[in-house]
Order: sequence, then C-alpha cells, then structure tokens
Amino acid sequence: MADAKVIPFDEERRPRRRARRVRAVPEPAAPPGGEVRPPDGPGEAAVEPAVEPAPAAGGGWDRRIAGGLAFLRRRVTGEYEVDDFGYDKELTDQVLMSLLRPLYDKYFRVEVKGLENVPSEGGALIVANHSGTLPLDGLMLQVAVHDHHPARRHLRLLAADLVFMLPVVNELARKAGHTLACAEDAQRLLEAGELVGVMPEGFKGIGKPFGDRYKLQRFGRGGFVSTALRAGTPIVPCSIVGAEEIYPMVGNAKTLARLLGIPYFPITPTFPWLGPLGAVPLPTKWTIQFGEPIPTDGYPPEAAEDPMLMFNLTDQVREQIQHTLYKLLVQRRSVFF
Repeated sequence: MADAKVIPFDEERRPRRRARRVRAVPEPAAPPGGEVRPPDGPGEAAVEPAVEPAPAAGGGWDRRIAGGLAFLRRRVTGEYEVDDFGYDKELTDQVLMSLLRPLYDKYFRVEVKGLENVPSEGGALIVANHSGTLPLDGLMLQVAVHDHHPARRHLRLLAADLVFMLPVVNELARKAGHTLACAEDAQRLLEAGELVGVMPEGFKGIGKPFGDRYKLQRFGRGGFVSTALRAGTPIVPCSIVGAEEIYPMVGNAKTLARLLGIPYFPITPTFPWLGPLGAVPLPTKWTIQFGEPIPTDGYPPEAAEDPMLMFNLTDQVREQIQHTLYKLLVQRRSVFF
C-alpha cells in the first residue's frame, strides 16, 4: 500500500472548487414551416417546449457506489492527505463522522446551544467539562461542531497519554485529528487557526463517582489558559449535560485498575455483571451549550507567565461552566427525555 501524502501543518491549504452542474433547458421546437410565437388569441395554443426526461431510478445509489469505489481507490493507492499530526480529513468526514452521527442524532439526541459563540474562522480554545466513565462526550462535542456549526469546523481534541498507548484507538484518534494534551501541540494548532478542544478535569472528571455528578473537579494548573494567552486566541467555555448518566459509576476496583495500568476500573449497575452487554451506554438526553468567549488577545505577551492572571482566568472559565451546568440541569425535564 502506498504511503499517504503528508502535508506540512503550517502550509496554506487551497480550497477545492466545487463543480457546478448546469441544467440545460432544451429550445422549444418550431412547428413545421414556421417559428415559435406566442398565441395571438384565446383560440390559438402556444407550442410547448420539450420536457426533459426524468433521471432513471437508482441514480443516487449509482453516485454513492461510484464515490465509495473512488474513496477505496484513494485509500489503497495512498492518494489522500494527512497533516503533521496524522489528521485525515477525508476519512474523518466520510467514515468516522458517519459512524458517530447515529449515536449523536438518534441515541443521545444531542441538543446544541450557543454555537454562535464559536468563531467561524481562526484559532479558539473550547474548554468543556468531562464525564461519563468513557470519553464519549469528547466525540459528541466533535460531531456537534462539525455538523451544526455554520462553517462546518473541525474540532481538534487534546487527549491524554493513555489514548495514544492503546492499539487501534491510537490510530483512530490521530486520524480524527486528536493530539497529545501538551502545551506545544496545542499552541501550534491554535496559531495555525485551528479549533482546539480541551477537558481540563481529565481522569478526575471522567472517573468520578456518580454521587459527584456535575460537580466540576480541579482544572489542573491552568495550562490551557497559558496556551491561549500565548496564541492570543479566545477561550470558549462549554457545558455538557447528559454524559454523567450514561455509565453511573457506583464503585471503583482500584486494585484491579492498578494491575491493568489504568486510572480506574468502573463498577456500574450493569458492568461487569452483564459482561459486554454492560458496556452499552444508557440512552440519556444530552445538551451541549457553548458560552460567551473570553478574549485573550488584549493581554501582553508576558501575561502567560503571570500566575495570578492564569488563576483568575481559570477560575472564571470554571465558574462559567459550573453555573451553566446548574442552569441546564434545572431546565432539564428528565434524564432520558
């Protein structure tokens, strides 16, 4: 199999031109011995133009099959592009998003609010709460931005080291545009005008017990604020309701987690008692709300080294997310509806 073409990350991408199909309208046929003219009176009929035949049934499927075969040919021959981080836009758009979309639309029935707060262009850092035992909230957040933002933007999530240590998951994460949660990668993405997502709670948020649901954990040392300050990009707080209940974590087998080398081993009402069936998430109703962006371009370059400023901005983002979570919970009719 040929290697994919690697496109340098900071190389300017040229937009592809989309071909426009122009429908030809046939000229009206002239009657024998004369030219087409409008009727002179009520008793004289006009010559009707020829009607274009309807397309044959199954034309849509033909195009889909042809597109699928062309996609497979490009994958086999390596005629597709990836950036320096391994992001494969074509695979993400045509395959990964298609696999996640039914989960987003039909299973969790995600409702999105405040997308106008996400910039249509340029870099921005989306900071969201983290929950759910398994990181499905990050994937649903990615679908929300990709499918519902007017600019159809791609969200580049910063993921923990564990994600890139797992076979298969590592490759899929890279292909979907995710990268390691480190300041260097995040700043490089932001300066290149990318939309970056981070969940500062990390494993403390995703692995917290069910009794602590919707209570934000510590946001680390504010490294995400420092990165946004250096890049001069806005911070967009994001609150996610519904993910906490997909796997109600009522216990944690810490000894087993240490043996397996994972942060926690969840015990839920269905897992591990029902085996693989217990890994099916509950069909909760989700709401994702993006808050008003917090600008950072007005601060001087040395502001990223000011610990008090970073603490204040981190606390401001955390409080805004927590307040919105409580507001959404009050408005919610039911966990499942």
